[in-house]
Amino acid sequence: MKKILTLACLCSLILVHQSNAQSKPSWPGIFAKINKEVVENSNAYASLKIASETIGHRLTGSENGKKAEQYAYDLLKSYGFTNIRFQPFEVESWSRGSLEVRIGSGNNLKPIKSVSLAHSPVAADINLEVVDMGNGVEDDYAANPDKVKGKIALVYLGILPGSKAGTPSLHRSEKTAIATKYGAKGIIVINTADNGVLLTGTASVTGKLIPIPAVCIGKEDGLALKEQIKTTPLFSQIKMTNHSGMIKARNVIATIIGSSLPNEKIVVGGHLDSWDLATGAMDNGIGSFSVLDMARTFKVLNLKPARTIDFVMFMGEEEGLLGSRAYVDAAIKDKTVDNIRYMLNYDMTNDPKGYATSAQESKALFESIGAIAKKIDSSFKNTFSVGAGLHSDHQPFMLNGIPTGGGAGGSLPKGAGPCYHADCDVFSLVEDKGMRNTVRFNSMLLYGIADATKIEAKHFSEEETRLFLIKNNLKEPLTIAGEWRWKE
Repeated sequence: MKKILTLACLCSLILVHQSNAQSKPSWPGIFAKINKEVVENSNAYASLKIASETIGHRLTGSENGKKAEQYAYDLLKSYGFTNIRFQPFEVESWSRGSLEVRIGSGNNLKPIKSVSLAHSPVAADINLEVVDMGNGVEDDYAANPDKVKGKIALVYLGILPGSKAGTPSLHRSEKTAIATKYGAKGIIVINTADNGVLLTGTASVTGKLIPIPAVCIGKEDGLALKEQIKTTPLFSQIKMTNHSGMIKARNVIATIIGSSLPNEKIVVGGHLDSWDLATGAMDNGIGSFSVLDMARTFKVLNLKPARTIDFVMFMGEEEGLLGSRAYVDAAIKDKTVDNIRYMLNYDMTNDPKGYATSAQESKALFESIGAIAKKIDSSFKNTFSVGAGLHSDHQPFMLNGIPTGGGAGGSLPKGAGPCYHADCDVFSLVEDKGMRNTVRFNSMLLYGIADATKIEAKHFSEEETRLFLIKNNLKEPLTIAGEWRWKE
């Protein structure tokens, strides 16, 4: 028995040594300085408060969007950055105009609280039968492909209770694309949040105008309609106007040149833009302003890791990942895309307890960084997760084979989840502590990756990227979006 225990202890010591071997002796001291600076002087919460009060929403292409771009640039400049620039790109801007939705039986149509989904047509006026299409996934249409043709699809935003196991959780834009494919002339999306909260966001998988009007209604109204439609045919009139046109938007990029591997780059970013129903404090003020404060922390401490770091405020994420696509396209054009070793994305990240990555082989590095963070503050649990998803600014990087990651294991403050993309996404939901934790623990992650002797993650080849996406069940949504570039 004693011999078995000795072997177990020896194995444990070997594992600890392997994990710690990924870190450098200088990191504990540097991480302690990061921790002290952020705890005492973080400007993330204060700068987001100012932006929320003086700018409001940060819709791409709007005057508010331009103000947000300039605010971020000026903030970075005030932190001492001189290597800072705008990265302009052309974007098809969409903004809402008027909307009236009425639903009922026969000629008895009554107004219902609703909001347009982005990239709906510039003008629409339809009065058609409403058909319940359940979760709005392919299986809901396959049994009767003509059921919704020439009608309005009523779909649930998430997955309905009682749905069969394995029902995919698709994005609203993907559900709209499926409804359009089967001939629907309109789509009404039922929100999943309680208390009549309305959700906006794009209904387009391409970032271009869609051919049918798309609206969101509250959960309680939607579930009531699903019951009515079982016994009584329902009709809806949807009248809307919107605005669309090509405009210029700008990513904001601040750079720290690497001390010994300047041609290798780590990109850390979050989307600065928001929807227009509120101030976008949760989505994505808490993420983007945390990244801005990570940049401040690096600058005030004069941190210069081995690799170059680009701190990026992406615009146009909400309208189709437009800013991050522009960044990656530019890197492909100037043939520097292979220099990007990692992309860390912060989208609604708050009070993280660990780290996440798309690259399993980075586990030892991430956990060795986290072990130092946990020793500094035991509230950080050093959890680790591996996986991949879509619909945020890491996606264009991931589709080009670049490993991605960021913070994980946190939660939104004050029950803010239902306010995602909604008119209740306001600054009063934000908590200073959660943002400070995002900044300090992820500044440590960023420094560790940027300074590591070796990053155990590589760019995938085309075939490796294809297999990775299939493994993570991303082929179907990418196919719906027209982004599956492989021929089977």
